[in-house]
Amino acid sequence: MGCLVFLLALLSPRLALFFIWIFGNLLERAFDDWIVPVLGFFLLPWTTLAYAVMWGAGPNGVEGFEWFIVVLAFLADLSSYAASSRHRNY
Repeated sequence: MGCLVFLLALLSPRLALFFIWIFGNLLERAFDDWIVPVLGFFLLPWTTLAYAVMWGAGPNGVEGFEWFIVVLAFLADLSSYAASSRHRNY
């Protein structure tokens, strides 16, 4: 399932999140409530996907180097917003 999620994430992180939600319970294990994944789906899809995948990677949740991956995903989300803003201004 990991390779499929990776390939879907290359196409669209929202598509990967949708398939993780439909075919697995990774989002339910990573997040206590339903509102955080829904907000993450619309606002920060790379960060939500990275947090859920890193949560499932270790036995104790997200810790250590896994936080670095989540921060990189957050920076990818911010850069996509900055790029879309730059394209709107031109």
